[in-house]
Amino acid sequence: MHTGKGYRLPEFLLWTRRTIYVLLVLSVIPVVLYQVVGLKWIVIPWGVVFLLGATVALSAGFKNIQTYNRMQDAQQAWSSIVARSRAWGTMSRDYVADPDRARQLVYRHLAWLTALRHQLRHAKAWEHQDEVSNVEYRRLYSVPERERTLESELLRYLPKNEVSQVLASDSRAVQVIALQSAALKELLARGEIGPSQFAELQKALRDLIDEQSRSERIKNFPYPRQHAFVNSLFVKIMVLLLPFGMIGEFEALNESVEGWAKGNMVWMTIPLSLLISWMYTSLDKVGESTENPFEGGSNDVPISRICEEIESELREMLGEIDVPSPSRQASDIAV
Repeated sequence: MHTGKGYRLPEFLLWTRRTIYVLLVLSVIPVVLYQVVGLKWIVIPWGVVFLLGATVALSAGFKNIQTYNRMQDAQQAWSSIVARSRAWGTMSRDYVADPDRARQLVYRHLAWLTALRHQLRHAKAWEHQDEVSNVEYRRLYSVPERERTLESELLRYLPKNEVSQVLASDSRAVQVIALQSAALKELLARGEIGPSQFAELQKALRDLIDEQSRSERIKNFPYPRQHAFVNSLFVKIMVLLLPFGMIGEFEALNESVEGWAKGNMVWMTIPLSLLISWMYTSLDKVGESTENPFEGGSNDVPISRICEEIESELREMLGEIDVPSPSRQASDIAV
């Protein structure tokens, strides 16, 4: 997630430059056909383009509201995970008398966070991080889950036999929760925690499962494809027809100017058509970059950074010293 003051215009133009190239060609061709080749019949009434523009604006507004809601839902889920993780850390420390057993419960929780964030980073067919513009922009920041394997990270928190169990499972985060539940059952059987404490810790596990399922719902169910297709189609039709509608408006201005501009006002269609088309396509692109908040983009919920902060807090609760602070990236983007 971008955590600076905001995107700078140069980097936003860099991100959208390939679209700008295409829009420039689409703006130039109609003007050349009209002014140079002499195809005067290609002009489209401005009212048609205006109605289309209004439709596209409504469609784009609806899409951006819905994709923002998905982002908000993801943020709320991970805010709850942060709160429940802190509660888990305090309960593990205070309910379990043996410090080593308490440490195992906390570290197994950190393993669950690790398995979950790796799971949420798996690419889906509808996500956009493999697009060239996003691949280029990703050079400004790093995605830890793409640089480190799940096995190497789990070995920091779990013994090898538990890591093998987790990696052998198709639902690795769920498997970690299952191991955690089994550990609680053993603590109860050994008398190291009482029934009320066992019940409270089990409830905490159920709450974590709920938040995991909430995150998985956002990850595994995309923004409805029919709405995404219709909005993108409308934008493409809009940018294609826009210069044909603007030609007639600028042609009419030739009667009100003198000098070198008289007879050449049609050429003004190119920059203004390019600008307006870029605004519509950029709005659509921003919506696309918001609809999948776990894919590893610059507008994602920063789950990797959140997990680092949780680990730092929980290890400090255990009394560990020299706990590494959450890494600070050079850029304004945390993922």
